[in-house]
Amino acid sequence: MNNFLKRFGLDTFILLLFVSILAAWLYPAPGIDESFFSLSTAAKYGVSAVFFFYGVRLNWKKICEGLANYRLHLVVHFSTFLIFPLILLPLTFWFTQNADANTRWLWYGVFFLGALPSTVSSSVVMVNIARGNVPAAIFDAGISSLLGVFVTPLWMQIFVGASAGGQPIGGVVTDLILLVIVPVILGISLHGVLGAFSQRYDKMLRRFDQSIILTIVYTSFCHSFAKHMFDGMSLRTLILLSIGMIVLFFTVYFLVAGVCRVLHFNREDRITTLFCGSKKSLAHGAAMSKVILADPQLAGVLLLPTMLYHAYQLIIVSIIAQRFAKEK
Repeated sequence: MNNFLKRFGLDTFILLLFVSILAAWLYPAPGIDESFFSLSTAAKYGVSAVFFFYGVRLNWKKICEGLANYRLHLVVHFSTFLIFPLILLPLTFWFTQNADANTRWLWYGVFFLGALPSTVSSSVVMVNIARGNVPAAIFDAGISSLLGVFVTPLWMQIFVGASAGGQPIGGVVTDLILLVIVPVILGISLHGVLGAFSQRYDKMLRRFDQSIILTIVYTSFCHSFAKHMFDGMSLRTLILLSIGMIVLFFTVYFLVAGVCRVLHFNREDRITTLFCGSKKSLAHGAAMSKVILADPQLAGVLLLPTMLYHAYQLIIVSIIAQRFAKEK
């Protein structure tokens, strides 16, 4: 089944994301339970475990190997944290004027996507398949994760503000430091002890990562469905949102490609810049939505654009990576 899906750039995880939404629609009760022994609690603490094992898998020596290529790193992070938000800022501002609450939060979700850091594991995997600059990809994935803890809440505070349902930025950053940065640093410090273990059980750990993301997606949509946040959202809206996510990907991809040509990047650096600079992290989006929002019922609406973008970026980049791989 998985091999069949991969022929089309799909994987089981993408399908399970949409299955989790269907499950939340059909049976939201387990997802809105806030007791200690609940899925919400498992998701909350599971996020820290995900970032801890991400830190364990990071090889500091390989990260340092990619440090010298500063032009590549500047383009990647400029694209991730400036080009994306600046493209989406005027659009979101325009379409949220005089919109109803649900439509407004859907557009806030689009802007939230633009403010997120780049992906971690999938960027490195795709760069490796396409034979790009893997050490630089590892470096950019790590730095993007850390920058996102500060930059993403800042963008959301500037545009959305605490009064619209968000948490005050000081509390958000503190929570994200505890949720993301502390586990990552702890994991990096234990790489020498647990690095071999993480390599040996890499597939199992990635499945654990995915299971936590699926749990967060399920609980987020449970709250949204229970409060009827998607009532009135038509199929036309979802189709237009899907098309918009694909257009957004290619807009940023070709902008970054143009910058790579101007800066005369070699093939390996161009691949890394294109892949890392055009992708967004669902893992960070799922974790941050729980922290940034004061009202959990908004999380599903906020995450929907990120989920769609995540699915399309994996399909598109997988196809592009295979084509790059055949060039050499």
